Order: sequence, then C-alpha cells, then structure tokens
Amino acid sequence: MLRLSWTQPEDLLPHAFVAAELDGREVEDLRERWAAAGGAPAAPVSGATPQPAPGPLRRLARELLAELDERPDPAALVAAEPDELEAILAAAPAPGTTPGLPAAPLDSAALDDRVLGAWRGRAAGCLLGKPVEKIPLEGIRAIAASTGNWPIASYFTAVGLDPEVAERYPWNRRSRPTSLVENIDGMPEDDDLNFPLIALQLLETAGRGFTTDAVAQAWLDALPGGRVFTAERIVYRNLLDGYEPEVAGRVQNPFRDWIGAQIRTDVYGWATPGDPVAAARLAWTDARLSHGRNGVYGAMFAAAACSAAVAGADVDGVLAAGLSVVPAGSRYAAAIRRGAELATSDLDDEAAVDALHAEFGHLHWVHVLNNAALLAFALLRGAGDFERTITLAVSGGWDTDSVGATAGSIAGALTGAAGLPARWIDPLHDRLATSVPGFSDVRFADLARRTRAVGA
Repeated sequence: MLRLSWTQPEDLLPHAFVAAELDGREVEDLRERWAAAGGAPAAPVSGATPQPAPGPLRRLARELLAELDERPDPAALVAAEPDELEAILAAAPAPGTTPGLPAAPLDSAALDDRVLGAWRGRAAGCLLGKPVEKIPLEGIRAIAASTGNWPIASYFTAVGLDPEVAERYPWNRRSRPTSLVENIDGMPEDDDLNFPLIALQLLETAGRGFTTDAVAQAWLDALPGGRVFTAERIVYRNLLDGYEPEVAGRVQNPFRDWIGAQIRTDVYGWATPGDPVAAARLAWTDARLSHGRNGVYGAMFAAAACSAAVAGADVDGVLAAGLSVVPAGSRYAAAIRRGAELATSDLDDEAAVDALHAEFGHLHWVHVLNNAALLAFALLRGAGDFERTITLAVSGGWDTDSVGATAGSIAGALTGAAGLPARWIDPLHDRLATSVPGFSDVRFADLARRTRAVGA
C-alpha cells in the first residue's frame, strides 16, 4: 500500500496542531473534535502513519486543517516575526553588517577558490550526514562508537558495526548504498544539492530579478514530486491543485517553520560575495514560496552567511552577517544566539549538544530552530576548521545531512578548495549525481565556474 509521506490530511493535522501551539494560536477545541472522532493525537515522525484513515476521519482532517488556516496569529508574534521582506529587514539589528572582512576585496582567484570550496564542502558535509539522517542522537553515538569512529573523524562505515546496534538503529535505507565510506563513489543525489542547482539555474536564466513565480515553475519543470519533502511537497501539491505561488505555501502547510528553505539558498550568497542583504533578498524571494517566518529567516540567514564566508569574513563575521538580516526578536535569532552561547561555554562537545537537545528536543527533527542552534554551535566551535565543523554538525543529530551541508558550505568557503582535507573531498571525485535536468554527473568545478559567472 502506497503511503506518501507529508501529504495525507490525517497525518498533517497533528503536525498542524503543534505548529499552531508553537505560534500561540488556540487549538484545543479542534484537538478535542479530532480526538473525539478517533484521530491520532501525535504527529507521525516519519510523515505518514502505516494505514490510511477511514473516509469520514480524513474528511474531518481536511476540515480542521482549513479551520486552522483561518485562526489568527497573536499580534505580538506578527510584530516580532514579520513575513514581508522590508518588514523583516526593518526588524533586523543592522542589515548588511559583516565584521571581519578583509580590508581589500578578495581577488578573482581567491573568490574562485572559496566558491569551489563552498560547493565541495556542502557536498562533503551532506554526505557525512546522509546515512544517519532520522537516527536519534543516542543512535548516532552508538553507531560511531561501535565502529571506532567516535568522536566522528571520517565518513560512517558498517564495517565492525555491532549487530545489536545495527538492528536498534537502522541506517537511512536510501542512503546506505551510496553514503557509507566503503560505498562512496562520487556525491549521490540529495535534495540539499538539488535545490542549489535550481537556484543556480534561476540566476543563469532570469538573473537576480527572478520572481517567486519563477521558482515555482522551476520546481515543476525540474523536480519530480518524490524529490521534495515536508513544506516543499505541500506546495508542490498546492501548485498542481491550482493555487498561485503567492498563496501556495500558506494552504494547509504545517511545515512553514521547518528547515526546507534553509537548504536552498547558499548559491545566492556565493553569487553576491560581501553583500549579505542582496543575498538575503534573493533568498526571501525563493523561500516565501513554501515557508514563513522562521523558515524564511533560515533561508535569509544561510544566504547572508554564505555571502560573508566567500568574501573572506571570519566565523564571527559570518554569524553576524546572518543575524544582520533576521528580526532580532524572532525565535530564529534566539536559536542562533543560544547555539553560539553554548559554543563558547566551558561545556565539552557532548555536554553542549546534550544541552541543545534538552532545550530544543521538543521540536521535530526537521524543524528549523533546533537545527539552527546546532548550526551556530558547530560553526563557532569549529572555528573555521572544516573537519571539526562538519563532524560537530552531524554528531549533534536532528537533520544531519542538511545541517552538515550548510556547515560544510560555510566552512568550505572559509577554508577554500585548496585547503580542504583530501580524505573528505577525494571520494567525491568532483562529481554530483542528480535528477535535475541539465546537471547529470556535473562537476563541482563547473558549478563553481558557473556560480562565479552569475556573480560577475
């Protein structure tokens, strides 16, 4: 029986209750109606329950999702976390602030090296996290320890893995054949790389004036429905159902504060070195298709941080650039600040990560806030060291391939391609597999060259 994740109304509704409660909307009456009808109270972590709901229960779920869309947000939340671009920038502390930049702009060769380092670093960080995506923190630690890889110092392996650990914490089944060190042969396909390809293509075809409508059309043209997840899958469905891009992300979409938009926008930073506001504007245009508030802020933060990283900022400057385009009173900014605070604390790595999980563990593993806190922690404690940064990001759990990718992108840019450790980069063979049309088996060197061309 086909049970497509992140689409069935009976599976979406519990997630929608959680999202509404996190925003401060009153939903207890709707929860009671759902429970009285026999609806499951908890959201499925994997995105789909094993069995479809009976027809009447599914119809009720659709009805309650529609009612939730009509519930107003608290005024204080709207003020602290706006959705419109100019309001976001007005609520940010100092848009464009990037301390730590070199006194003179980097020359073309240095920029080339940093952009290539960012592409390769993003791939390596993603690849490290792929096999343990969805595995809980204790499982990641158990797997790594069982194979002699704790603290993490290499790509994951199944060699020597205790069978009891393997049974208790099974690998991500789609990633194991391509992402364990004994199997790696180039960078396998992943949505964390597919979306940057689409962003690059948008800049090549439409320039920096691309629209949200163009983003929607690019998805429909380039991505099968099975290659998108959570908020992106909801929007894909809504676009096919006739909703315009301006509203498609706001219809029965409980994932607007999740991480999906944050994984899409690094290219906008790489193409606008040293101009975090320009990068953030491009990211907003893309992210608003599927996300809102903190989901959008994550996209803007990542783009601005990448803009600073390729321009030569230090780690402190990268974080400052990202925060400079995010509303200071938002939950996203607070999460970044908390991750940074733990990075500079006296806690060792495991204790600091445990503290993050104690504070943010109530959130789904694909939510943006917990993953943002972990990203900031890994970047600041990694201090520009590529291996330390990506291993901290992945060993912290949650959305391991996505946080690993963003951490690798920024640390890769800070390091530059020439300085990246061969044992992390050589297995990539400078090659990326993807189903995005026009990019099959593309070389990272070519992607970097094309990125530099759209940034000229």
